[in-house]
Amino acid sequence: MKKLFKFIGLIFKGIWKLITFIRLALTNLIFILSLVVVYFLFTSTGSELPEVKQQSALVLNLSGPIVEQRTYNNPMDSLTGSLFGQDLPKENVLFDIVDTIRHAQEDDQIQGLVLSLRSLPETNLTKLRYIAKALNEFKASGKPIYAVGEIYNQSQYYLASYANKIFLSPDGAVLLKGYSAYSLYYKTLLEKLDVNTHVFRVGSYKSAIEPFIREDMSEEAKESAARWLTQHWGAYVDDVATNRQMDAKTLNPSMDEFLAQLKAVDGNLAELSLKLGLVDELATRQQVRSGLAEVFGSDGKDSYQAMGYYEYRTTMSPKMSIETDDIAVVVASGAIMDGKQSRNNVGGDTTASLLRQARNDDNVKAVVLRVDSPGGSAFASEVIRNEIDALREANKPVVVSMSSLAASGGYWISMSADKIIAQPTTLTGSIGIFSVITTFEKGLNKLGVYSDGIGTSPFSGVGITTGMSQGAKDAFQMGVEHGYNRFVGLVSENRDISLEALERIAEGRVWTGRDAMEHGLVDKMGDFDDAISLAAELAEIESYNIYWVEEPLSPAQKFFQEMMNQVYVQFNIDVSSWLPASWIPSTWQPMMNQVAADISLLDSFNDPKGQYAFCLNCQVQ
Repeated sequence: MKKLFKFIGLIFKGIWKLITFIRLALTNLIFILSLVVVYFLFTSTGSELPEVKQQSALVLNLSGPIVEQRTYNNPMDSLTGSLFGQDLPKENVLFDIVDTIRHAQEDDQIQGLVLSLRSLPETNLTKLRYIAKALNEFKASGKPIYAVGEIYNQSQYYLASYANKIFLSPDGAVLLKGYSAYSLYYKTLLEKLDVNTHVFRVGSYKSAIEPFIREDMSEEAKESAARWLTQHWGAYVDDVATNRQMDAKTLNPSMDEFLAQLKAVDGNLAELSLKLGLVDELATRQQVRSGLAEVFGSDGKDSYQAMGYYEYRTTMSPKMSIETDDIAVVVASGAIMDGKQSRNNVGGDTTASLLRQARNDDNVKAVVLRVDSPGGSAFASEVIRNEIDALREANKPVVVSMSSLAASGGYWISMSADKIIAQPTTLTGSIGIFSVITTFEKGLNKLGVYSDGIGTSPFSGVGITTGMSQGAKDAFQMGVEHGYNRFVGLVSENRDISLEALERIAEGRVWTGRDAMEHGLVDKMGDFDDAISLAAELAEIESYNIYWVEEPLSPAQKFFQEMMNQVYVQFNIDVSSWLPASWIPSTWQPMMNQVAADISLLDSFNDPKGQYAFCLNCQVQ
């Protein structure tokens, strides 16, 4: 019998060695192919730098999400992601987009801007408004902006509304659906799986864990969400109505009004968009190219003189400066987690290290902390906040620039700054703490698996297979209450708000930036540019460099980043298209994305004490 088991073991060992060999061979093959591609690119194009050789239009053909900071993934992630229906799209850094538009504004070779945004996914309004600011500056210089599209989603149309003229395909549509905040709720599923969910929280409005303990959204969560959703949609409608010089009611019809309008044009959405004034002209692709050729000149190939966004960025030379004073920018984007984390999350140790680097740099005179986070680990949030205090003690002023979201733990890391700047559509506040622990003793018992033994203390037997005693539950609740009181106490101390006043705005309530300013949680309305100016003012400097403090890339990361950028610019292709198609039906993708996001949320919970300052319902859809 032993020989049989040994023989079976040798078979499995051989299979595993074969799998390992194939995996390593595939990786090496991809690496070699990458070297060949890079060699071909550099030898075929020579050493000549790209340039705009003739007057052209800049085509803002953004593809992929708009982010605060690029996430550098392992190249193999793109392969495995595609196989499981999770292609990693090209990321567009918000500040790069704005810098490019401003550079094109001053470039005599760029005669105008064409917004071709068909591959831009839905994007938070706060980020869109920062891009819109640059578009307005571009128009003010006297250069025209045209928008071309076939099916405009809500975010695409928002930016298109800033154009001098909007083209729409005769078979196209403008899809405006408003904003919403929906979640999947797993309470019944967890009960059917006999999973016990133990929740400890403070605050009626702390709704982050509701999907795991309820079948629907609580009235308190609906009340809070309705307030900021209404403000977001109102801001969107006001901006677009102003741009298009139309009545705001046109953008917000009732269902009966919309059906009557659609019936009047026989269900033709494109015709309805034209009739309502959402677009200026219905035109095919050929007609659009011909029309733009009259404005920007023909390229001799049935189109107009143009250069795409990604290619144009390669023509932009780095800005040189002789200034010795720096304003350091540290980006905190993503869920806050304990320890060192990659760029898609805010690592407590990682971000603290970047802030410490800025503190120890004699050239740095002030720091702007750019926050775009729903929060996370309370412990990690405090580690970061302590570094903010250390910067201020070193006489280096700190200004927080809130992006789309700086709630819960995102507010925790912000509250100690000298000044906090938010935009009206920023979501912030959500001052509260919770803890959630799942145990599986009931499900195991049903399967005939039991846990028994002996321990040396009342907490020795507490675990995911043994459950929680009432005493352990009481201890956790007291710990969460202490964490909440500490959170509120720090806000009171740093923002000079009485504890009595804080009780009316805390307990997990979510506020827009404008409401937060009225309650004293932020200091003023403004964007990233305003935050930089305020930091310079506090540091009493007039000339300075903007220094982005980031974790350095490894040589391998730099290589693959440059390689992928070169491939995209030279051939204008999506590398993921080389890979096998996903076996997940496209109609399931939204649901799978939501489930994946919820699983990712649980995966980001790594606080050493199990206490979290997190805002789940702060995601606008």
